[in-house]
Amino acid sequence: MNILILGGGGREHALAWAVKQNPKCDRLIVAPGNAGIALIAETAAIAPCEAAAVLACVEENAIDFVIIGPEAPLAAGVADALRAAGILCFGPSAAAAQLESSKAFTKEVCDACGAPTAAWARFSDLDAAKDYVRAQGAPIVVKADGLAAGKGVIVAMTLDEALSGLDEIFGGAFGAAGAEVVIEEFMGGEEASFFILSDGTNVLPIGTAQDHKRVGDGDTGPNTGGMGAYSPAPVLTPAIQEQVLAQIVRPTVAEMAARGMPFQGVLYAGLMIEHGRARLVEYNVRFGDPECQVLMLRLGAQALDLMLACAEGRLAEVSATWAEDHALTVVLAAKGYPGAYVKGTEIKGLGTLPADSFNMVFHAGTAAQDGKVLATGGRVLNVTARGTTLQEAQTRAYAMVDAIDWPEGFCRHDIGWRAL
Repeated sequence: MNILILGGGGREHALAWAVKQNPKCDRLIVAPGNAGIALIAETAAIAPCEAAAVLACVEENAIDFVIIGPEAPLAAGVADALRAAGILCFGPSAAAAQLESSKAFTKEVCDACGAPTAAWARFSDLDAAKDYVRAQGAPIVVKADGLAAGKGVIVAMTLDEALSGLDEIFGGAFGAAGAEVVIEEFMGGEEASFFILSDGTNVLPIGTAQDHKRVGDGDTGPNTGGMGAYSPAPVLTPAIQEQVLAQIVRPTVAEMAARGMPFQGVLYAGLMIEHGRARLVEYNVRFGDPECQVLMLRLGAQALDLMLACAEGRLAEVSATWAEDHALTVVLAAKGYPGAYVKGTEIKGLGTLPADSFNMVFHAGTAAQDGKVLATGGRVLNVTARGTTLQEAQTRAYAMVDAIDWPEGFCRHDIGWRAL
């Protein structure tokens, strides 16, 4: 079959790599792609949010199946446009994607179905929000309601941090995403990610992972889109996974169906685990980045079969098969990230590295120019490895990091520390 993947980051490189392993894939196009994706698939210069351009590409290339990588095209209704045209598609409708595009919507769904989450309130007025924060005290969590590229969340440990965070959000730091804020109770514990496919009725767990959000070793410095991840996450024990499915995921899927907006795609549940119980921090409606990289390295070719079954409404017929192994990814970022950074620097040494089912460098912010690989983003490479133990996966990943010649880049040196 002919397959189109929308997106151009590390997540989409990992999805493309897994899809290519499957003999069902005859032709693979990724739009817009990046320098690493171009080595394994065709790329097309199409903006993923432009539904008309996506539909034209689908028709021109006789595409049978579309996989939508990032959240923005989902919130923009690209999946709706594809389904209206009769195209098989992996990813939720714009209505169902509100589980990520509106934090207040998710909170309302949780309240309606009884899913355990933090106490919350919503505000569209700065002064009222500040009064609430002063009444509640710190620590407290302040969030821009809409999509803010993973950056609109302030975990405020002091009252001043919370108040300045509100000034930042209402002051336009996150654009339209900050027209409303959601203020939440601070939840203690350990955070982890649980990935579940849903076809609108059935659910299928497909893996756990733990991300490293802070920019510096020891979880220090500002939050980022993610500096590394590993899978599985030991903190998500089988018992806790069952609790999450029974109390959070299945009730959410049932509530969405009852609202006439059945959820089809991947539900990425961000969880806070304390005293053996999980509460929902947030939902994302697409694979995490960089969590997708470790999941795809472990899932391999079956990822396509699972996504197809999800899109075709036959999730009850399939299951995910896991090897007893571990995967770990280290993000190489441009110096200065998550603040200002220089673009266009050359990355050398990638051609000497292994590229197989145990060792992969997934490209995120890269472009090819005159035979060179150039850094074009903040998070640039995802150096990923598998091993029979997490220690082995970590050792392999950092050995590859050391072989990359990119003086303008940096990484954390402690990915996996919680589990190790």
